[in-house]
Order: sequence, then structure tokens, then C-alpha cells
Amino acid sequence: MNPSLTEIVAASCFFGALLHAFSAQKIEVAAARTRNKTLGALLHFAGEIEVVFGLWAALFTIYCMINLGFKPTLESLEQKSFEEPIFVFVIMVIAATRPIIDTAQNLIFALSRALHRIVRLPSLTTTYAITLILTPLLGSFITEPAAMTVAALLLKNLVLDRSSSDQVGGKKLLYTTVAALFVNISIGGTLTSFAAPPVLMVARIWEWDTSFMLSHFGWKSTIAVVLNTMVCVGMNWKTLKSMGTTEMARTQTPLWIKGVHLLFLLIAILCTHYPVFLVGSFLFFMGFTQATGFAQTHLKIREALLVSFFLGGLVVLTAEQGWWLKPILTSLSDFSLYLGAIGLTAITDNAAITSLAAQVHDLALTSKYAVLEGAVVGGGLTLIANAPNPAGYAILRDCFTEGGIEPLRFFFYALIPTIIAGVCLWIL
Repeated sequence: MNPSLTEIVAASCFFGALLHAFSAQKIEVAAARTRNKTLGALLHFAGEIEVVFGLWAALFTIYCMINLGFKPTLESLEQKSFEEPIFVFVIMVIAATRPIIDTAQNLIFALSRALHRIVRLPSLTTTYAITLILTPLLGSFITEPAAMTVAALLLKNLVLDRSSSDQVGGKKLLYTTVAALFVNISIGGTLTSFAAPPVLMVARIWEWDTSFMLSHFGWKSTIAVVLNTMVCVGMNWKTLKSMGTTEMARTQTPLWIKGVHLLFLLIAILCTHYPVFLVGSFLFFMGFTQATGFAQTHLKIREALLVSFFLGGLVVLTAEQGWWLKPILTSLSDFSLYLGAIGLTAITDNAAITSLAAQVHDLALTSKYAVLEGAVVGGGLTLIANAPNPAGYAILRDCFTEGGIEPLRFFFYALIPTIIAGVCLWIL
């Protein structure tokens, strides 16, 4: 292992970004307390967890321009793929629109009514459980970022906005819900070969199609999603019951507008690897939303931009971490590789782990299983472990009165659903 100076600087920036991310909540608190407006604005900017990796990636890029030169740095950036940040931006904006949310809400409410007649659970609890199960599994078809956006908005409106971390049981409800959601989203994308970022990185190279994914990973993930939801509901039973019932009236968005939005969502999914067509169709979509403003809400551009900036920073920094990640991946047994992938995912990104594994040409089939399973299991442990997590954080952060999700507290709450998912995917 003989890293270059540039690789050492990249690793330093990467771990600096990790420390910064875990300190973001304290920086936000400091920003709220300061009386100096300029300092407060700078601290607030530094405390935005979505900004962290983009900020450190910018510092690394500036270093490269000074040390390597302007043109070599640009050529290096052009060799990196920014398809995922662009795609996540587009899919987040489309999935967060009123017609898409209304469609998902009506589907979930219909299933909730049917299940309520069978099991006789309180309607709010039933809808809450259906949301935590169905939307992550839908992520295998509408993509994980879209599923995260839909699920986070539904849970926010359904339960989390009605709770408070200051109430008895409120903090537990907030953290257990977000932890279960993040883990379920991460493993729920394994039913197909085209929707989850960590799967996309290896599916074509390893020749794993949708039928292979479903038969080897998808059914295990489905069981884990259901178990995680049952545990989460059990832990918050009293709090959910105290909230009473939920109104499940059907929304009135015109059916033809819902159909057009679903068409744009499908186009975005199919054009993931064609950024020019993706951006062009998105511009057309924005024009359509302006023309049909009577059935629309404001587009969530800010949240999508922040998440895309976060992912763009990850692309820049994680591409330079192979010199220390690859030796780790190739020196472990299958089970150690499985645990190692879970741990590394928590501090990097699960797509980065599988992408690196795909570069090891002589990796055994069982080792491939271990890497992918570990990557998706660990995708809910931290706010940076899975590409859709920042999207969920951007939507749900206002529900946490203490200034956002505390990363360390979230990590401990996420251990339970992660262990359940880990056992299911490894043993079943």
C-alpha cells in the first residue's frame, strides 16, 4: 500500500467530512445561540449535514487544482460518474409532488382499510405499518430515492408531525420510525436489479437480473422489512394508540394529472443512465407543473439540491478511497467480509462498497453475496450509508425539535432493525 499524496489528502478530507457530519447537530445548536448574524449564518451553513461532503469535496478539488493543475483536475472530474446525483435530484422533485404523494397515499389507505377489517388494529397504527412495509418494497420498482421521498412525506404527515421529542414516548417514536424506515428502504430495493444504487453498481458486471435478485435476496429482505415494522409498532404501541385515528379520505387530484406525473416518474427511472435526456424531460416536467399549478404544490427544489450536493461530494471523495478499501475487501473471509461491508457502509456509502467490490475480478460468488448483503444491511445505520438517507433526513429533520437528528443517538436506535435485517439476509 503506497498511496500518493493526493490519495492521502483525499482520505483526510473524507474522514474530516465524517467527523464534521457527526458534529453537525452541535454546530446547528451553536448557530442558534450566537448573536452575530454573519457567524450564525456560516455556522448554520456548516451545520447542514447535506452540505458536509460537498464542502469537503470542494476543498479537495481546490487542493487538486493547486497541486495538480486546473486541466488535470477537470479531466479527473469528467471521468467520474455524476449520474446518481442528477438522477436523485430529478426523482426527488417528481416523487415529492402532490399527484405522486396522493397516488401513494390512496394506495396505502386502501390497503390499510382492507387490513383493518381483518386484524382490527387502530386505523392509524395499521396505516403506519403499511407505510413502513409497502413503500420500502416499492423502492425496488420506483427506485429507492423515490420510495424514501414518498414514505418520509407520508410518515411526516401521518404521525411524526403530530409527535414531539419533548413528549413522553415522542423521541422514541421519532427515532425508531426513522431508523426502521432507513433500514427498510436500504434492504427493500433488492427485489429487482435496477432500482437500488448498490445493486445497480454490480448487477450488470456480475450478470444478476431481477429474477436472480428476487430469488436470492428479495424474499429475505421482504421478511426483514415485515419483522422490522412489527418490532417498531410494538415499541411504539402506546404512543400510536394515544394519537387516536387518522382521516383516510381520498384526495381529489385529477386522475389525468396523476397519470402524467407517473409517466414522468417512469421516464426518469428508465433514463437513469442518460443524463441529457433525463434533464431534458425534467425541464418539460417543470413546465407541466407550472401549467397545472391548480393541482400542484411548490416543488421541493431546495431539499433535492442539498441531497444532490451531498451525493456529488460522495462521488468525488469516495472515488479516491480504493487504496485502503480494496485491501480490506480482498483479505477477509465471507462472514468477516459481510460484517466488514456492514461496518464500512456505515461510514461511507453502500454503493461505493459494492462499486469497489465489482472491480475485484476474481471475487468468489459467496463473497459477492456477502458484500451486497452487508452493504444493504448497513445502509440504515447512519445518515450517509445509503443514497436516499439524506433525502429522508431533509424531509424529516424539522420533526426533531433539538435541531435535527442526532447521529449517535440515531445509530443506536438503528442497531435493532439492522440486526434483524442482518440475521435474515445471512441465515435464511
